[in-house]
Amino acid sequence: MPEYKRIVILSGAGLSAESGLSTFRDKDGIWAKHKIEDVATPEAFARDPERVLEFYNTRRKGAAGVKPNAAHEALARLEREHPGDVLTVTQNIDPLHEMAGTQRLIHMHGEILKKLCNHCGAREPWENDLSTVLACGTCEKKGGLRPDVVWFGEMPYQMEEISRALGACDLFLSIGTSGTVYPAAGFVMEARNAGAHTVELNLEPSEGASMFAQAVHGPATKVVPAFVDGLL
Repeated sequence: MPEYKRIVILSGAGLSAESGLSTFRDKDGIWAKHKIEDVATPEAFARDPERVLEFYNTRRKGAAGVKPNAAHEALARLEREHPGDVLTVTQNIDPLHEMAGTQRLIHMHGEILKKLCNHCGAREPWENDLSTVLACGTCEKKGGLRPDVVWFGEMPYQMEEISRALGACDLFLSIGTSGTVYPAAGFVMEARNAGAHTVELNLEPSEGASMFAQAVHGPATKVVPAFVDGLL
């Protein structure tokens, strides 16, 4: 393989599925069981905060005890051993990339193991249930604590940094993502416009598969380690 100097990796729910975490858009995924507008929008939180918090309390419990799989481990190894620059941008709100050892990481959709105060904007690690009776440790107001995750209708985190990295990369990898949710679904075109080689590593072709120069399809725990081996 060519020697790439600046690699950007986009990871989605398909990467964590083999660790036991549910995906979103499959026929048995999270959005097949819950309406987005009921549990994952600012309006839903304003209308029925306890319902929204209970949805995320359940997901937080579901993340307890999960472990990184071979694909997470391979990406951490790529960052550790590659002589160039490697940035991982994840749509996942789980902590599996960090647990595998990835250091340079952007959680563009936030993190389930952090809380955010709607009143003052304070955020901090949080592993317990959230409720409307809890007071913020910073402003001491109640009723504003929510998971530090990006809901539909909100702007993903660190988009300027992501855009700069995409505009400078020479290899873009999209791993385990459906290719349906923007702005992440548009990253491949940003990378292509920068002249980068673009690769999809996915269980099956995504909706945007035709936009990639190269595609390898199969379980993440098989295709990701093999691809990383080839890069290194």
